[in-house]
Amino acid sequence: MKERNEEVRRRDAGFTMIEILLVVVIIGILAAVAVPRLTGNVEKARNNAAKQGIAVIEGAIDVYEVDNGKLPDSLQNLMTKGNEPNWDGPYLRKAEGLKDPWGTEFQYTKQGKTYSVVSAGPDMNFGGADDIK
Repeated sequence: MKERNEEVRRRDAGFTMIEILLVVVIIGILAAVAVPRLTGNVEKARNNAAKQGIAVIEGAIDVYEVDNGKLPDSLQNLMTKGNEPNWDGPYLRKAEGLKDPWGTEFQYTKQGKTYSVVSAGPDMNFGGADDIK
């Protein structure tokens, strides 16, 4: 009788192939549902971070303009003093602040008394529909 109980226990120990396949299928279904949602949130967070970065740079440009009476020639002027007599910077402390969440430098353009700061967006190329302004 004792031998028979051990034989039954050995046969019942472990998982069957069907049980393992069922678990794998369930994990696959959960991943198929969860991954797109997480990916969408990551991209949304990067877009928001790019917008915040643009707002910070625009604020620094505005302060620079108040101090110096003109717009900076480049974003580098916000961190290092040139020949401006009233320069009271640095207006931005870190060079990393000049890059968007995808690692591309923000594009700064000025025309007369107006300027724009743009992120290339997820495709990392300026001029596309995904640019962030």
